[in-house]
Amino acid sequence: MDLITLRAGRAGLVLAPAAGGSVVRYWIDRGAASWDVLRPWSAPRFDDDVFESAAAFALVPYSNRIRAGRFSFQGRDVVLPLNRPPERHSIHGLGWQTAWRPRDVREHEAILELEHAAGPWPWAFRATQHVTLAPASLSVVLSVRNESDTPMPAGLGWHPYFPRTARATITADVQAIWLTDDEVMPTTLAPPRPGTDPSRTIRVDAIALDNCFVGWRRRAVIGWPESGTRLVMTAEEPLDFLVVYTPPGRPFFCVEPVSHATDAFNLAAAGRSDTGARALAPGETLHAVATLSLEH
Repeated sequence: MDLITLRAGRAGLVLAPAAGGSVVRYWIDRGAASWDVLRPWSAPRFDDDVFESAAAFALVPYSNRIRAGRFSFQGRDVVLPLNRPPERHSIHGLGWQTAWRPRDVREHEAILELEHAAGPWPWAFRATQHVTLAPASLSVVLSVRNESDTPMPAGLGWHPYFPRTARATITADVQAIWLTDDEVMPTTLAPPRPGTDPSRTIRVDAIALDNCFVGWRRRAVIGWPESGTRLVMTAEEPLDFLVVYTPPGRPFFCVEPVSHATDAFNLAAAGRSDTGARALAPGETLHAVATLSLEH
């Protein structure tokens, strides 16, 4: 697999365009050692499950789950492949399971592009990732352009995996949480309960979450007290939702800036106006920016 390595000072980043345009590794050299900001993908291969292995990947043209892979949009019934068996829902869009093409690669930045012809996702689109590495930060600019002749539902997001430690924490100012059923599908929008509210700081090991938070102010702080390291995640509109995933017993956790709630297209079709679901006119482009900044 052809990999792209970017360097900026003591920071390094490896991308795998053919494997969903995924991040393979993001690290900082610290003397004779190095510290992995994201969980590393030790030996990337074409047949790996990116969801289980990658350090990060783009979510396009939608994030999280679509119930049973089905939704209606402007009178059109859409049936998507169930793309991660035995998962009963379509998940995380198309980009993470599709090869991207390097369009411009320099020492500290790269642009990856994905061209999608209409198929099971019945709209053509063009997506890009513009990744820029600095000595103490990483910026990802995402875009998706509707290249069909009819409106297209669309969303964007970024799915990083952070290394888990016993005392790792997440702090993020949010207003509400989508409670879920046993299949992680949204049921009720409610205020966060004590212990599940990242506005008050949550310890990753203390709670199992796989939820979308609403009213996120586009700033989150991740702390690893063991090393005295903090990471500040910032985002720009429309990344107004935040997914937090803290699976018990796994060596990682996720804090994902996204542009819409889980199953947003179906929630919007049912009459909700607060889902973040968007319709792109022919030729229209949706942009999103997420940045990780390290403090030590």
